[in-house]
Amino acid sequence: MINITAARKAKRQSLTLDIAPLIDMVFILLIFFLVTTSFVRETGVEVNRPTASTAIAKENVTILVGITAQDKIYMDNREIDIRALRLNVERSLGEKPDGSVVIVADKNSNTGTAIAAMDQCRLAGAKEVSLAAGMKAEKIR
Repeated sequence: MINITAARKAKRQSLTLDIAPLIDMVFILLIFFLVTTSFVRETGVEVNRPTASTAIAKENVTILVGITAQDKIYMDNREIDIRALRLNVERSLGEKPDGSVVIVADKNSNTGTAIAAMDQCRLAGAKEVSLAAGMKAEKIR
């Protein structure tokens, strides 16, 4: 006589799936994407940039400094004082010495604040300091 429960147990044992290699593969893909992804630091504040017809898109920007309409300065999602800007830029340039600084100033902000921020960035050792502007759309005739 055939034992039905023993036959069912034998079938169940043969249907196992080893997912350890699958988990290993998922972790390898995760590490690959983390290593190859470049992270962009944000200023942490929304600004209304002025537009310019001569604006040029800039690649490889590593340090972003935001200036609001109320002349508050933001870097790395936090508000900082103009006196602390130099130290923060020096620290960021220590991580990536060939980095460039872009100041994203609101069009209603004080020009003196933008100039002071540019001056502090240059004193920190930044070789390239730029002022961000939006690209002006060409008029259709």
